[in-house]
Amino acid sequence: MWRSATSSDRRRGRPGRVGGPGLALVLLLGLLTATLWPGAAAAKVFLSTDEALHLAFPNCALERRTVFLTAAQLRRARELAGVEIKGALVNPYRATRGGQLVGTAYFDAHVVRTQPETVMVVVDPQGRVARIEVLSFAEPEDYLPRGPWYAQFVGRGLTADLNLDHAIRGVAGASLTARATTSAVRRVLAIHQTLGETPPP
Repeated sequence: MWRSATSSDRRRGRPGRVGGPGLALVLLLGLLTATLWPGAAAAKVFLSTDEALHLAFPNCALERRTVFLTAAQLRRARELAGVEIKGALVNPYRATRGGQLVGTAYFDAHVVRTQPETVMVVVDPQGRVARIEVLSFAEPEDYLPRGPWYAQFVGRGLTADLNLDHAIRGVAGASLTARATTSAVRRVLAIHQTLGETPPP
């Protein structure tokens, strides 16, 4: 079942169990963001990498890949996304069950207003958004949209309509977060398509 990014645990201030390899990644992200963005050390961590992956892919085998986009691939991904893609390093997490692909998860770290946010975007085998989870958010929580807003992305592919005020409605009081999230989703779908993971229509 899809779990919203504003689950009851998160609203009550309980990020849940954190442990395993995912903890190291979350701590590393925290160290990097605290260095790059002053005040980011106060970011609220809702989920570890492991927790987010297990929510998205229960009873699945996970393979973490490391991919360096070529210059041509990076240009192509930027063209498809229509938003900024800074780095060429990509770490997709492919989930399989019984040898069949269930989905691929990407983690996108970006700045909302002046502080960082990290989200997980899961792409299904058809190249559509299957799930979004907010892992950490350093801005005030008042700037974080509620779960139903994130549900708008589920089932959507990379189209011209995948933009605010088109297929994705804005949200009062959190417009910058909405814009940053929409850009993150477009980035992920563009990279996924550039890597040849999305089947032809």
